[in-house]
Amino acid sequence: MNAALAPTPDTFTTAQKEYLQGFMAGVTASGLLPQGGTTSVSSASSPVAASASEPTVYHTPLADLCKEEKWKHAENPLDAWERLLAHADADKFPDAENTYRFKTHGLFYVAPAQDSFMIRLRVPACEITAHQFHGLADLAADLGNGHVDLTTRGNLQLRELKPRDLVSVLTRVQELGLTSRGAGADNIRNVTASPNSGFDPDELLDVRPYAKAVHHYILNHRDCYGLPRKFNIAFDNGGSLTTAADTNDIAFLATRVKGGTTSVSSASQVSGLSPQVSSGLYFRVLLGGITGHQDFARDTGVLVLPSQAVAVSAAMIRVFVENGDRTNRKKARLKYLLDKWGFDRFLDETQKKLPFPLVRVPLSACEPRKPLIKHGWIGAYKQAQRGFTSIGVGIPVGRMSSKQMHGLATLAANFGKGELRLTVYQNVIIPHIPHALVPSACRQLQHLGFTTEASSTISGIVACTGSRGCKYAAADTKGAAAALAKHLGHADLSVEQPVNIHFTGCAHSCAQHYCGDIGLIGAKQPDGGDGFHIVLGGGMDHEQGIAREVFRGVRAEDVPALTEKILRAYNAKKSSGETFVEWTRRHSVKELQEFLSS
Repeated sequence: MNAALAPTPDTFTTAQKEYLQGFMAGVTASGLLPQGGTTSVSSASSPVAASASEPTVYHTPLADLCKEEKWKHAENPLDAWERLLAHADADKFPDAENTYRFKTHGLFYVAPAQDSFMIRLRVPACEITAHQFHGLADLAADLGNGHVDLTTRGNLQLRELKPRDLVSVLTRVQELGLTSRGAGADNIRNVTASPNSGFDPDELLDVRPYAKAVHHYILNHRDCYGLPRKFNIAFDNGGSLTTAADTNDIAFLATRVKGGTTSVSSASQVSGLSPQVSSGLYFRVLLGGITGHQDFARDTGVLVLPSQAVAVSAAMIRVFVENGDRTNRKKARLKYLLDKWGFDRFLDETQKKLPFPLVRVPLSACEPRKPLIKHGWIGAYKQAQRGFTSIGVGIPVGRMSSKQMHGLATLAANFGKGELRLTVYQNVIIPHIPHALVPSACRQLQHLGFTTEASSTISGIVACTGSRGCKYAAADTKGAAAALAKHLGHADLSVEQPVNIHFTGCAHSCAQHYCGDIGLIGAKQPDGGDGFHIVLGGGMDHEQGIAREVFRGVRAEDVPALTEKILRAYNAKKSSGETFVEWTRRHSVKELQEFLSS
């Protein structure tokens, strides 16, 4: 050892401590030690260890961690089975720590909104079977409130579960071949895919195998849990329906590189690269979407082969695990690491974990995406498979009863192939229905209380759980959305271009209000009543943009009439063929307020 760095028996210099921390980090990264998240050198038997600094979690001192990180450090939330058994046996609700721990198992104690639990399930690639649907319908009826909610991540939630039934609920879910593990807390949420993958005539690639591969990779790698904050991944098939890819932390967008070969550049500074990429199908990688914080995932320019998507996902997740902020949960999402580092450094760190080079290809080298069908998740559409049709089923405010679920599952089995797809717009698609059976299937669906024809005004209504089931929400979003749908359904009103309307209860923006043509976020009134702030002109995909606030503190009962007034103003003042987004964006907020206040 260099004499200048020689330790005294009791102390180390700052340089020595930094050297030891770097050495231990290098050993961990090399695979010689497990990547458990904590680096600690504290054994008194070694003079080196005895004087090292306090233990850290990915280089953050324990004292600086937020309380959730301290709980995770003390015991991995995945190891909560004994806690769950004890709570079920005692039929008791959890304290703050166990409330957090149980979220890793998809169980949410939702008091004070409801003095009960909600379970959120994983539905990888948004694909579920009729058998599983029947089983969940029975579970909701037996142990829940007899209803199931669809979410904006293409999965399902069951509510009003009692603590004594926690273990029974989890085991019944697992017996159906489903899981709720990682559906809450600081984990990777349901991995979504375009809901018409495999039968969309316009798709470039059936992305379900890749979404499911990422799902199973997560389930089988413990270090893919306990992230600094929640994390979203989406796979888009490049076809006719949106999967809201640009609202995700990582999005894989199927694309085709034009004929011939294309020059590429390095995505990082650590690897030599081939100077060209051949024409064919790839994923473009987008990073950093978090619309509740008013940011979309941005195109990195990185192009990967579909077979590389799982490895790239895993590498990026681990870079985030090791470097995300574990002290301030408001700044702990991937977006903030990207803001701090920039894309180049993040990709450079990702490259270090991959055995193949990342390459960047200009967007101009890829074929333009075909137009999206804005409300294409409702109605009958011919499939790529000759003779078959998919039917998009409108689920009012994304909620259905156990009876309705049984009806949907039976119809999917009898008319189709026993398969259902969930959408990020809280609706269901039933594929593989022979053309001749479509009219009969639509009649049965309507008899169940669903819609099968797209409406330009109500098909795009989306609502989060709201204050009836979420302690964070400032308004009953489901109730307000249902009231608006009823009002618009009876109004003598139609619009030329489809309009999406998003109700969200709080700043977490689970219903992505900033992305709607019309967005509403809950805001309590001075008298304690429900109200909403209203934003206009948001969009995703080719309409990407953050909506602007136009009205504040609108009483919930005034929302239907005001929304109708907004739509009538759009009809009266738009140019021919102009979409709602285009109309709102060419006017200032002041102009919009003047139009709508007269």
